[in-house]
Amino acid sequence: MSQKNKIKKILVANRGEIALRTIRTIRELGMTSVAVYEKPDSNALFIRFADQAVMIGSGPRKDYLDIERILWAARITGADAIHPGYGFLSENPEFPEACERAGVTFIGPPPDVMKSLSDKVAARGIMEKAGLPFIPGTADLPAGEEGVNEALAFAEDQGYPVMLKASAGGGGRGIRKISSREELIAQIPNARSEAKSAFNDDRVYMEKCLVDPRHVEVQILADNFGKVIHLGTRDCSIQRRHQKLLEVAPADLPPDIIKSISNAAVEAARNSGYRNAGTVEFLVDSATNEFWFMEMNTRLQVEHTVTEILTGIDIVREQIQIADGGRLEIDSVGDVMPGKAIQVRINAEDPKNNFMPEGGKLVAVYQSPGGPGIRLDGIAYQGYRIPTEYDSLLVKMTIRGYNWEQTVQRLRRALRDFLIVGPKTTIPFYLAICDEPNFQAGVFDTSYLEKHRELFDYPDTEREISKLSRLIAEIHAKKGNPYAS
Repeated sequence: MSQKNKIKKILVANRGEIALRTIRTIRELGMTSVAVYEKPDSNALFIRFADQAVMIGSGPRKDYLDIERILWAARITGADAIHPGYGFLSENPEFPEACERAGVTFIGPPPDVMKSLSDKVAARGIMEKAGLPFIPGTADLPAGEEGVNEALAFAEDQGYPVMLKASAGGGGRGIRKISSREELIAQIPNARSEAKSAFNDDRVYMEKCLVDPRHVEVQILADNFGKVIHLGTRDCSIQRRHQKLLEVAPADLPPDIIKSISNAAVEAARNSGYRNAGTVEFLVDSATNEFWFMEMNTRLQVEHTVTEILTGIDIVREQIQIADGGRLEIDSVGDVMPGKAIQVRINAEDPKNNFMPEGGKLVAVYQSPGGPGIRLDGIAYQGYRIPTEYDSLLVKMTIRGYNWEQTVQRLRRALRDFLIVGPKTTIPFYLAICDEPNFQAGVFDTSYLEKHRELFDYPDTEREISKLSRLIAEIHAKKGNPYAS
């Protein structure tokens, strides 16, 4: 990709593993990186890798969301560009607008495009004009009794269940499955209140509910010269409460469906005037492979690593170079991609206890796996204390194999080789998934966890190596064997 080299110093307006992942690419490009952090993150790993670091406040979380504080950090460090990562400010159209006013390059889509696509109802209208298939739904429901009556009429026409969604929602938030008239009447005010709290916008709308679909998304890149490409599909169907747990690339769909859904994603990006990296998300009928547009994410996705490990393309690098005025010099990948990839999110959580975070606990031992086809993106290390203030993600592990069977086998081996002593983690839960027959056969949809409650019955037995590692860590900490007679 040719570029104008305007960008010299990039501030990463995020924390954790995505900040570290972005900083690494910035350094590869020979640019200078700036990290920002709140006081609870003072000892975080991503700060150590940045060329400069600025504490923006005492936190927690509020300073990462403060646009003025972020721009202040950019100003005092001389950063001429900002990468938002994902989460926090990455989908807030006010952020690129503020960057534009401050003369700082925002590494992402233009604010007007972000604004139109962040409104789920407006996005549906754009995609309808582009000719994309979309799920039957309403416009924003009017306030009060009029909105309730409109919702009831839609549900009566389409049949229950239906989906009640926040118009400004995203990331799996603000979504409710409604199964009856009584539940719909009761939940509309609750949904408005939740949307107001989460997005400062109480608008809601409704969609027909597709029963047990698959969740498939397409990674796209678009430059400032009209070139739009796709980098293949990802299957994100294995979810908990609309939050993704495990992602697969490419999606297991017939080649003609892959071609159609990929072309639809490119058209969605082109017709919305999109630029930079984005993801177009679809729901796919598990029986017929018919697909419908769901939404477009205007940022980097957590699961982008499964696409990168298959294609060899650094999506963050492409983001930066597009923002720097460069032309895309890569083309769309083929309809049939070689190999399979799986990403799992290893969190410090207890899956048996409703995925309760293990905040405050210390990682006494951390030994990561290695070998062919294994990529780790994380922030944990031996001695790392799980933050209570932020999310509990320790590391994303992405596995590649030449086919599905080998990839699952490699994932199982890597999970068994992963040793984290101290907090409970999602590792044994993922091991249970690896041994589940439907998953081994590549058969799953968005109801996978509901259909396989036995996955939560995995054994709690502690491996002998874990016990030994815990003892060694304790001896090291206390300068002697506490159990010696």
